[in-house]
Amino acid sequence: MTGTAVVVGAGVGGLATAIGLRRAGWTVSILERRTELERYGTAFGIHPTAQAALDRLGVGEAFRSRAVPYRGARIRTPRGKVLASLPLERIERKAGRPELLVARPYLIDTLLGELDAFGDVPLKFGENVRDVAALVAGHDLVVGADGIRSAVRASRFGDRSGPRRIGTVAWIGIADFESGVYGETWGKGRFFGMTPVEPGRTNWYATVPEATTAEELRGHFEGWHDPVPRILAETAPSTWIRYEMRHLFPALPTFVHGGKVALVGDAAHAMTPNLGQGACTAILDAEALTRAVSEHAPASGLPSALRAYDAERRRSAQRVAFASRNLHRFMATEHTRMRDLLVRMMPT
Repeated sequence: MTGTAVVVGAGVGGLATAIGLRRAGWTVSILERRTELERYGTAFGIHPTAQAALDRLGVGEAFRSRAVPYRGARIRTPRGKVLASLPLERIERKAGRPELLVARPYLIDTLLGELDAFGDVPLKFGENVRDVAALVAGHDLVVGADGIRSAVRASRFGDRSGPRRIGTVAWIGIADFESGVYGETWGKGRFFGMTPVEPGRTNWYATVPEATTAEELRGHFEGWHDPVPRILAETAPSTWIRYEMRHLFPALPTFVHGGKVALVGDAAHAMTPNLGQGACTAILDAEALTRAVSEHAPASGLPSALRAYDAERRRSAQRVAFASRNLHRFMATEHTRMRDLLVRMMPT
């Protein structure tokens, strides 16, 4: 079975879904509420399983041309003492390929490039979807890839599950030098992370209970080990992005509705960024949905395909979201002595 599909949202999950559906022979269009795509430069960590999904979608090679491997990352105290290593080497040994990091604009451009190559997948900007019922009536498949405040989810799944604050403010940015020190530093109620992103630059992120200005953020990390203060001092605050951390709660009982609607990415399971799996889960959702449609719909119809997608992805994605939220609590605790002791005992 093929037909017409509309994807609401042009983030990573939405673009990847559109690629997969178009490859499966569907007629696809994309609606995006913004007037242009966001191109801020934060780094996405792409796990080997998500890399394999990108390969199946046909964009793995292009993605890897702009990605960098993530190795040698440590968890440290604010004084710089190493508590543990992140399990990146273990992941690489098991998967046969390393964790990769890519700047968000590069991943978006890779996906857009694949869509442009088809030449027949319209992407319409400034489309603030309100009438989801009309989309359902006019298409064989509607995919909600419209983020944590998803209009598709609210319309078809109700408002019981929605964005919930967790009481933490996050800041992200890019420093124009390579720090040479990667991983995360865990303090009391706050933490700071640094990763590679591309030659000559360092991706950084910080979370604190509250900070409304650049100077307040710098004050939270005054006296921390090098190069944390230097990164904040030498990165222009005008390039920083601040947001209040939220997650989707409670977990949805299903990712599909009515045999015609499916959710992917943050619309289905928005999570805290602590495990670095937001982009990965969106990619895995997109590939699983389009594979289910391709494999199941011809024989048993679209409702059966959507049930297969839900069975494959819902519990897995929700386990990741649950683990990420619990890791946030663990990392941001005020009881650092016990936390640090536990971290030292973790296998590397």
